[in-house]
Amino acid sequence: LKQIKKAVFCELIESWEEAQVLPKELREKLNKEVPLKIDAEIFESRDNQSAKALLKLEDGQRVETVLMRHEGGRNTVCVSSQIGCPLACAFCATGKLGFKRDLKDYEIVEQVLFFARYLKQQNEKVTNIVFMGMGEPFLNYDNVMSAVKVLNDKDGFNLGIRKISISTSGIVEGIKKFAEEGLAVNLAISLHAPNDELRQKLMPVGKKYLIKDVLEAVDYYIEKTNRRVMFEYIMIDGINDTDDLAKELAKLLRGRLCFVNLIPYNETDMFTGSTDNRISRFKDILMERGLQAIQRYRFGADIDAACGQLARKRGEL
Repeated sequence: LKQIKKAVFCELIESWEEAQVLPKELREKLNKEVPLKIDAEIFESRDNQSAKALLKLEDGQRVETVLMRHEGGRNTVCVSSQIGCPLACAFCATGKLGFKRDLKDYEIVEQVLFFARYLKQQNEKVTNIVFMGMGEPFLNYDNVMSAVKVLNDKDGFNLGIRKISISTSGIVEGIKKFAEEGLAVNLAISLHAPNDELRQKLMPVGKKYLIKDVLEAVDYYIEKTNRRVMFEYIMIDGINDTDDLAKELAKLLRGRLCFVNLIPYNETDMFTGSTDNRISRFKDILMERGLQAIQRYRFGADIDAACGQLARKRGEL
């Protein structure tokens, strides 16, 4: 088993024939019963900073995964946890697809393996993983945790646990359960608004999980783990990017062990992203009020990198 793990997750073989350490009969049996081929289309951005893959699964369903390249050799794979999503966030292309099914743990791992093989050809490696693709990870909790453990396995892929981040739209039970796992995985909360009225317009899940309940769960997580939490805030032009909302957000989060990640919105037919100047102004207001904030690089607009955009455009789901 150790030899097989090494071949699949370290040597990144694409056919069992490459695993010469295994007997020929076993290699033939494995090729027949558990082939390693990953059926996928890949779309690369013009600036070579990102790539999106559309993977075809055993049942014919398709799932998206994105590679984001950062300065300094950091390569982040954004993985999906579900096919489609039941939460129907107004700004999310995946939400327009509806919910098909949960992904199995190996289907999540397969997304990372695809880009690990892709990067191997360029003498590079996957350095980080974020569960920020299609679906809500905490609604597929067991498969997500199982995939994390496979990717962290020291005898296999061996990715450092602190290099893995999970983003949730605020599933309170999932956050509290996650706090008990004892894993140093990073937690991110998709907030996107500083008050319930606006958040519920953008994210229907906000009607079930009010901001005060989400923050109570986050406080419990911080108390249990002493780990800093990231609040994600997608910047949408004229919707959630005003100075007043920045001040409200700073007041809401101030004093917590956290920071805010301001994410440029990849334009869809629903909304337009905030300008870089507006994002900078929003960030300055947060920083002036004692809240740490970062502005994420704008990835993959020319390859429909926002979750669900590509599959929706191609009518694959």
